[in-house]
Amino acid sequence: MLLRSGLIPVSLQFTRAPKVTHSMSNQPVQTVSPSGDKAKVMLAVCAVIAGVIGFYLLAGRPTYVRAGALVAGLIVGVALAWTTVSGQGFVNFARDAVRETKKVVWPTRREALQITGVVFGFVLVMAIFLWGTDKLLEFALYDLILGWK
Repeated sequence: MLLRSGLIPVSLQFTRAPKVTHSMSNQPVQTVSPSGDKAKVMLAVCAVIAGVIGFYLLAGRPTYVRAGALVAGLIVGVALAWTTVSGQGFVNFARDAVRETKKVVWPTRREALQITGVVFGFVLVMAIFLWGTDKLLEFALYDLILGWK
């Protein structure tokens, strides 16, 4: 009513902002996967579960047979998952991660040993400090305040 009458200036009237979806990467964001992909993912999960169940059902068989059933279920599950959009996205993510780790400047052996020594030294100092604090509080509480010995 107030909006129509002109009592509220146009600059104070609120309008609904358009919905904007942002992506941090350069790749487009896909929110809905095809139904065939969902079926493939479910089959992949079922294959892995079947491999695990087969491993336990074959308890009386030799270990290599049981392990073979487990590995076969895992291989079939991974192969099915690989063919989905999500699986390809994971493969691309893994490739990018490997590419990024190749860009990292790793410390030399000497630097790694020095850093490790500093960490162990700090842990030792903190352990002694916490032990001393504990003993001081124990003395103050039990001997001075409560009088227990």
